[in-house]
Amino acid sequence: MHYYESEESLMERIERLASENAVVIFSRSSCCMCHAIVRLLRGMGANPTVHELAELDSPSRRRDLEKALMMLLGTSSLSTALPVLFVGGKLVGAMDMVMASHINGSLVPLLKQAGALWL
Repeated sequence: MHYYESEESLMERIERLASENAVVIFSRSSCCMCHAIVRLLRGMGANPTVHELAELDSPSRRRDLEKALMMLLGTSSLSTALPVLFVGGKLVGAMDMVMASHINGSLVPLLKQAGALWL
């Protein structure tokens, strides 16, 4: 079954998926940065829910979701858009923002506040 969602319903879907778990990553299995962020979070003790875009039922839905994620991040390049991290239902950002949050020490408190870390 092929159907196309409006941008608004795509955004709603992203928001719903992002808020269903404490830590959510939109990822592509072939993306080394996506793997790096997942490993970073797991190494910190968080257990992220990973939504693999390649597993969507149709290429057109995948492209639409990728475009919606790029809009959220304010970028026109998919290579700078993935991975996309949400913590506690709130957008943290792509790789650059995740690493900046990790380096400046704001990522751990964010994970704790969302209930993803206990210590």
